[in-house]
Amino acid sequence: MNAELRRSFGVFDAVVIGLGAMVGAGIFVALGPAADAAGSGGGLLVALGVAGLVAYCNAMASARLAARYPRSGGTYVYGRECLGSFWGYLAGWAFVVGKTASCAAMALTVGAYVWPGHPHAVAVAAVVALTAVNYRGVQKSALLTRVIVALVLAVLAAAVVVLLGAGGANPVTFGGELTAGGVLQAAGLLFFAFAGYARIATLGEEVRDPARTIPRAVPIALGVTLVVYVLVAVGVLTVLGPEALAASAAPLTDAARAAGAGWLVPVVAVGAAVAALGSLLSLILGVSRTTLAMARDAYLPTALAVVHHRFQVPHRAELAVGAVVAAVAATADVRGAIGFSSFGVLVYYAIANASAWTLGPARRPLAVLGFTGCAALAFALPLGSVLAGSGVVAAGVVAWAVSRGRAVPPRS
Repeated sequence: MNAELRRSFGVFDAVVIGLGAMVGAGIFVALGPAADAAGSGGGLLVALGVAGLVAYCNAMASARLAARYPRSGGTYVYGRECLGSFWGYLAGWAFVVGKTASCAAMALTVGAYVWPGHPHAVAVAAVVALTAVNYRGVQKSALLTRVIVALVLAVLAAAVVVLLGAGGANPVTFGGELTAGGVLQAAGLLFFAFAGYARIATLGEEVRDPARTIPRAVPIALGVTLVVYVLVAVGVLTVLGPEALAASAAPLTDAARAAGAGWLVPVVAVGAAVAALGSLLSLILGVSRTTLAMARDAYLPTALAVVHHRFQVPHRAELAVGAVVAAVAATADVRGAIGFSSFGVLVYYAIANASAWTLGPARRPLAVLGFTGCAALAFALPLGSVLAGSGVVAAGVVAWAVSRGRAVPPRS
């Protein structure tokens, strides 16, 4: 039975997949909680910079590792090859559970904007629909992602132009007291919006010329996203100010109303829903590939380690991931999912940076900075997120002990 995936992505497709994962619902939902944690407009902007810096370190670690180990699975593969089976497994576990929560958050964002009275029903329907799209093959997924990215960038550009042109808040609004704890917690929450930058690394087995494509695509996608986020944050702060932003559940919509641009409100609502769909599409894609890699090594049921003979996708893994995400989306709370997801993903990238340390002295300074940043942001998150995330990581360690007798040796 054929268990290899087709290499079909170039640099442009890789950048689009990364943008589709990052320029998504995170910018529509994470600014409010982050502003509340930061305590000031200036703190929010500093937190954006901190989150972007940690993301850059992680992105470069992931890009170099993906070029060295161009197989599906991301840090699950890198940790296993560089640090040992346990660390690879723990990275894969943290990724799958963290991104499952993120998938649920994205699906619920769709529901909140499309049909506020029944967000859970819409969320489940969105998961089912996008799982079906992914099942048909990654090229169809890439095409749909390209359309979504273009639409969302157009909506955000319109919002930035309107908000910055409207004025409103005095520059003093951006000031206020800065605290290290507040900035780090805000950065940890904002990291949720950045965390798709290495999505293409989890598709390493489907990329053409991975040694060239992946290191180029990941920083480009991250840089574009950071510029977009800073412009959006400044625009919203200019109109609402930090206090109103911190209290807002839908900051871009509230800012559009405050700016007197009523026509922009439904445009932003549609953009938010489409952005969430784009993120959900990429997330399901990435989680299913890590699930495939772990199933190949028997840390998850080996029945999931099958590639469809026609569509060349891990169809059983995709169906399993879709079913779990749909179940979580039927019951989850979107804000709680953000903090839990951030903790799991920061653990995942901490292991990526530890793996990058082994690539040689030239890679070590950035790897140390990335590892330290991940640890700082993870434990600065709200206490509930830290406790829940730590509990799930501990459960993963127990599962590792149980599964060791079934797992296959690492493949070189």
